[in-house]
Amino acid sequence: MSVSTGAREKILAAALHIVGTDGIPALTNRAIAARAQVSLGSITYHFPSQSDLLRSALTGFVEEETRRLTEVTEQYRDKGLTFEDAAELTERIVKDLAFSAERIAPFELFIEAGRDHALRDSAADCFAAYDQLTLTILTTLGVPDAESVVQTVVAVIAGMQLRRLATGSADQDIAAALLLLLRGAIAAALDSKVNS
Repeated sequence: MSVSTGAREKILAAALHIVGTDGIPALTNRAIAARAQVSLGSITYHFPSQSDLLRSALTGFVEEETRRLTEVTEQYRDKGLTFEDAAELTERIVKDLAFSAERIAPFELFIEAGRDHALRDSAADCFAAYDQLTLTILTTLGVPDAESVVQTVVAVIAGMQLRRLATGSADQDIAAALLLLLRGAIAAALDSKVNS
């Protein structure tokens, strides 16, 4: 049986769309095959179990998202951004992200990882990628002891995105929240140096 080299990518894209549109319970091989326009056999050829498919879909989404955000970050690396500039840029990027089905799917998959232990390593890898990207940005900005606030910054952005998704409101001031967080981290780092 000859399997198209693009079948795997079509299957993953279809899975993200279905999960983001109708949730994980709607993710059946028939639904995937219809959406991806592939044979039923090609799904099990590439992904022996639904957990394998969900892990690959989640990891693939985050790898692509991290690549895209890293490219955006690199455009500003040598521009001497202030914290205010970086916070405003982050808010603009976050608000420009339309909540397509493919962007809703990772939230579904992160929640599913709480129930399905097979997804936890992939979810952890995804958050590690977000943490690494955030660390790179904070280090570029010169945030002292950036490692100590990375997970909190990621949690604030993810939480505000989840709130935006759940309420339909884009009224949150992500820039203000990030500035408050970063200024507090800098003050704590400076205070720690003074007291040591």
